[in-house]
Amino acid sequence: MIIRLFALIDFARHLNYNFSPMLISLKTYVITAVLVIMAGFRSACAADTGPSILSELTRSGVVAQSGAVKSGSLLHELTTSVAAETVEGQVLAEDVTENGELFALDELTGKQEDVAGLEMPEDELPLSDIPLTLNSKVEYFIYTFQTRARTSFARWLSRSSRYVPLMKEILRREGMPEDLVYVAMIESGFQLNARSWASAVGPWQFMSATGRRYALRIDQWIDERKDPVKATTAAALYLKELHGMFNGDWYLAAAGYNAGENKIIKAMNKYSSADFWQISEGSYLKRETKEYVPKLLAAAIIAKDPARYGFSDIAYLPPVEFETVRIASQTDLELVAKLAGTTYEAIQGLNPELRHWCTPPDYPGYELKLPKGTKRLFEEGYANIPPEKRFTEKPFYTRYTARKRDTLTSVARRFQISPQVLAEINGIGRKSRIVGKTLIVPALKNKAIAAKAPVPAATKTSHHRQTRYYKVKKGDTIYSLSRQFKVPARLLLAWNNLKGKFVLRPGRSLIVARGEQKSGKTAVPRS
Repeated sequence: MIIRLFALIDFARHLNYNFSPMLISLKTYVITAVLVIMAGFRSACAADTGPSILSELTRSGVVAQSGAVKSGSLLHELTTSVAAETVEGQVLAEDVTENGELFALDELTGKQEDVAGLEMPEDELPLSDIPLTLNSKVEYFIYTFQTRARTSFARWLSRSSRYVPLMKEILRREGMPEDLVYVAMIESGFQLNARSWASAVGPWQFMSATGRRYALRIDQWIDERKDPVKATTAAALYLKELHGMFNGDWYLAAAGYNAGENKIIKAMNKYSSADFWQISEGSYLKRETKEYVPKLLAAAIIAKDPARYGFSDIAYLPPVEFETVRIASQTDLELVAKLAGTTYEAIQGLNPELRHWCTPPDYPGYELKLPKGTKRLFEEGYANIPPEKRFTEKPFYTRYTARKRDTLTSVARRFQISPQVLAEINGIGRKSRIVGKTLIVPALKNKAIAAKAPVPAATKTSHHRQTRYYKVKKGDTIYSLSRQFKVPARLLLAWNNLKGKFVLRPGRSLIVARGEQKSGKTAVPRS
């Protein structure tokens, strides 16, 4: 019962940081009471020839001659657990690495593990272009990544070598700290096809609305949230905007990336504070957001020196390498693979944003990624293929769950297909019962046309938030851009978080307009 009480205390302390001191005191009180009771029991039963519980705890070999509690004893587990937690409410590295564990690893992983080599960072943290902080919350996730989440974190590290160099280059090009790459690490573990329960997609986990806000195309043919280049560029722009919105505070910007900027602004107003650690003590923010920043910091600390924290045997994947070509018209990926001298799977793997067997329609100049060293071979062959032979039309299919009273014949009639063909597609008999079953059916023509049609541009009467970006060209200055886009220079500086001496590097994306779009024009605020 006592052990269960301790477990509940630990769990409650993890859920709500505000109660940590009170819970620690309660835990200490419980342990003290238990020891007092056991001591009284031993005194009352002194004539008993059988060993008491307290004597079992303190018998020879458990307590050393120096008076120190022997590691591994029950008394040691009780006392060191409290000692480790009562020093300013933090878990000390020395207590973990020298005296014992805070909790049993078999409760975390289902098996015993050797944690003698686990290490916590000292006061000196690794160099980073984002501020790193060490506190009990960050230490908790460092320990978690070393133990119960070790397998997952090892996979993240393994994939990191594949995409981190590319992502850092893009972040650097956009004037963003390179170590923001660890946002993608905790968002997706660098999985390009990752999808969350909330339908966030890609390595940076964009929701569809946010993705479109930063010029990512998302439709039946393509989902650029999965494109490591375009998605990283969009994430850099979003983080740049958040950083400026929260006056240069990267912790608030990261929290805004997770929960949305409005949620963080409301939390700041509610608690009258612009300090992330302070607003995370309250109950307004969800647990996921409270843990987001310490998780990010823990991941960055470990990833910068994996061997120090027990990740010395990682099988790192080779960095992704590719060349890009512009596709003049819709083209089959099978044809691309043949012309480039590679496989369909290789082309598909480099272009996970493509949802079908071909490049998207109505997308002239689409940039397709090819294995490095194949660009010239592809271009020579592609130029000799007529546009009408580059693409093969294929029917679209969808899924339909048969309802009550549905029959194979009625469903076939509804989707304008013969019952025999429908049965063959689904591998069932003509007389099979289909109620409740999910069938593959051809997409209705009107739906297929709608999916193929390009997304219409905003009408003149539309009213929505608009952020416009401009890619810097050689010779551009803040003054010239201010005149070109009729925006005060100080607004350009504020929107793009530009301070002190700087040089506008060609290729960098700048925010040049923000505000309400009305009648096809963006109304720029004057303040």
